[in-house]
Amino acid sequence: MDLLNQILAEPLDPDYARVAARPGPRPRMRLALLGVAVACGVMFAAGSVQSTRSAPALAVEREQLLARVADQQAQQESLREQISATTAEVARLRDESLGQDTSARALQSAIAAAEADAAAVAVTGPGMVVVVDDAPGSTGPDDGRIIDVDLQMLVNGLWSSGAEAVSINGYRLSALTAIRGAGDAITVDYRSLTTPYRVEAIGDPGQLPSRFAESTGGQWWTFVRQNYDVDVDISVADELQLAADPTLALRRARLAGSGPS
Repeated sequence: MDLLNQILAEPLDPDYARVAARPGPRPRMRLALLGVAVACGVMFAAGSVQSTRSAPALAVEREQLLARVADQQAQQESLREQISATTAEVARLRDESLGQDTSARALQSAIAAAEADAAAVAVTGPGMVVVVDDAPGSTGPDDGRIIDVDLQMLVNGLWSSGAEAVSINGYRLSALTAIRGAGDAITVDYRSLTTPYRVEAIGDPGQLPSRFAESTGGQWWTFVRQNYDVDVDISVADELQLAADPTLALRRARLAGSGPS
């Protein structure tokens, strides 16, 4: 009965009673915690408001930058067209001044050959077409994304195999052309390329493909295709038209028959 009376008199365990009897947090501590919570809430709310207000401004700024880029690209293309027209006029005046005698015709032929080799004029002829693309679902070079080195090896392999003129996505390549990587993009003379990459090479279609396959560039691409599942399509063409490199400019000149300038 004594045990039953004790249970009825003390329904809580003594340990629970001692914990409940302990003094709670001091008022100052409670106020400090409340102040920290309020400050965090204010900062979070201010950050949310600032982000919400700045989002439209950032969108407008982005659109303005895109518009400026498009405008500059249009101006650049217009200047290239002017350069092409001026170059053609200079060539016409040069041919008129040379005359039509035997020596003049020989000089004109030499100039035409040099201009074609330098990518200064448009050329037409049979050749080979190589179209390459990233592996499906690729996100980087380790899983099948084509990089600048791959295109460099492809182009160098074509040159060494006897190609007379080469272009990538319509951009004619010369001895001064640079193929570089810029982030995830590949550029040719700072002009961004998009996949798939179409490489056209003027040369003997009966020999160019086999020579390319045996070249260092061809072996490189055989390895890339077998190990990274990139898309490669090689074909021959009866006629290819490659435009001139518009970035070329005359840097030095001398009279025929005279010494170095």
